[in-house]
Amino acid sequence: MERVLNLLLLRFGLLVGGLVVLALLVFTVALVLRRRGKLGAARRYAAPAARAASRWLEDRGAARGRGGSRGGGSVAGAAIRAAARHLDDDGRGQRERGAGR
Repeated sequence: MERVLNLLLLRFGLLVGGLVVLALLVFTVALVLRRRGKLGAARRYAAPAARAASRWLEDRGAARGRGGSRGGGSVAGAAIRAAARHLDDDGRGQRERGAGR
């Protein structure tokens, strides 16, 4: 029993460690882009992909009978939808014209 618990704890530690490294990598890339003045271009490039992923997740949730994004879903789906909403925002709390659906 102790061996199983140790393996579960090790797996959890590796998963959390990987997520922390991924978050630091994303933060570093965003910081470098911001310092070089290319964050706006990267944001315009990533916005359509994030919206498409958000629509795909919503369609997938609706097909499973969840009724869209408000019926639950995974943490990754929620993160992608939040990223799409953030990328739609123009930085002044307003949505860009023509963005979204």
